[in-house]
Amino acid sequence: MTNESVEQEYLLLQQQLRNILIQKEALKLQIAEIDAALNELSRSGEENVYKLVGNVMIKKKKEEVEKELTEIKEDSQIRINSLENMEKDLVEKIKRIEEKLKSKVS
Repeated sequence: MTNESVEQEYLLLQQQLRNILIQKEALKLQIAEIDAALNELSRSGEENVYKLVGNVMIKKKKEEVEKELTEIKEDSQIRINSLENMEKDLVEKIKRIEEKLKSKVS
């Protein structure tokens, strides 16, 4: 590989890593919001609650909403785990390329 192509790959991997970190942070924020909503629902003595769907509020059973939120939270956590694995792989690739670049400069 030429120096230029190694540098291009390095920049591409850095951008991919940034994108993964942004996605991971967004999912963590989503989980925090879900936790807050689940906490509110657990303190609510109501049997029914209102859920916002698009521009419409729909009355639903509290248990259904709790189940939906828990499923979304679990899916988000699975996605975070996947992103963390991708992040780890990218960091390793970036380190290898950094070593290549350092050895070519020396």
